[in-house]
Amino acid sequence: MRPPNSPHPPPPERSAELRGRFAEEARSERPDLSALCLLVAAQADGTLDDAGIDTAQIALDELAGRLPFRPGGPRSWAVSLRELLGDRCGFRGLPVDYQRLESSLLHEVLRRRRGLPILLSVVWMEVARRAGAPVYGVALPGHFVVGFGPPEEQVLADPFDGGRVLAGADAELLVAGATGGSLEPSMLRPADPLDVVQRILNNVRAWAAARPERSDVGLWAVEFALLLPSHPARLRYERAQLLVQRGDFVEGAGELEAYAGVVAAVDEAAAAKVRQQAHAARAMLN
Repeated sequence: MRPPNSPHPPPPERSAELRGRFAEEARSERPDLSALCLLVAAQADGTLDDAGIDTAQIALDELAGRLPFRPGGPRSWAVSLRELLGDRCGFRGLPVDYQRLESSLLHEVLRRRRGLPILLSVVWMEVARRAGAPVYGVALPGHFVVGFGPPEEQVLADPFDGGRVLAGADAELLVAGATGGSLEPSMLRPADPLDVVQRILNNVRAWAAARPERSDVGLWAVEFALLLPSHPARLRYERAQLLVQRGDFVEGAGELEAYAGVVAAVDEAAAAKVRQQAHAARAMLN
């Protein structure tokens, strides 16, 4: 049963409008990360209207205005962000935040000052970007952080830990703790904004997958991910499964058959299994 205060999606007309705006922004020459995150949040939370989206953007502007003017090099920027957002404003994460859908919604992260590593990193990046910092996301396996400066001067900070500036082997320990593997240089490259959004949607999908009663969330998260210019083809299969799970057997079967057509080019045996699933979905109508 859905908790009484759990976010609920907007009506179909609003949802269609949000999807159109999301697709347009995602395909623009320079996608706006905060705008994309807030459109996702508005799809999750029907109470977030356009005025609320503007309020969230203004909050980011105001936080940026509280930073010192060009404090210095990458480390000075990292320290200034930590002092403002982590120490003075109290933005950070806790293990319990992984259990809340609100931890993946930017407007709620700004309100609660709690969230997942990647959403807290979005706050860090958007505030720092507005202030002119050389900032970007760093998608470490299992734990998103932010980076400042060029590769030869790179400074990393962990917003989930209040913006702690990482030193020495800290990044290696984060990767080892999350995956058991080692840190590779490629892991320290700046993350593309659309990859950040894809990862946020992956987190929403994982949250919903652990809660079968919230398949509505899983479905819209998949559908938003499919609006991104580049996405895994298997998302179509996931969408089809969710449609069948939710009782939309006709559309689910159609999606399964379409996916089978894609798979057949590389793996006919796998495609045959998907067609069987489509047949089984149609049989549920009888």
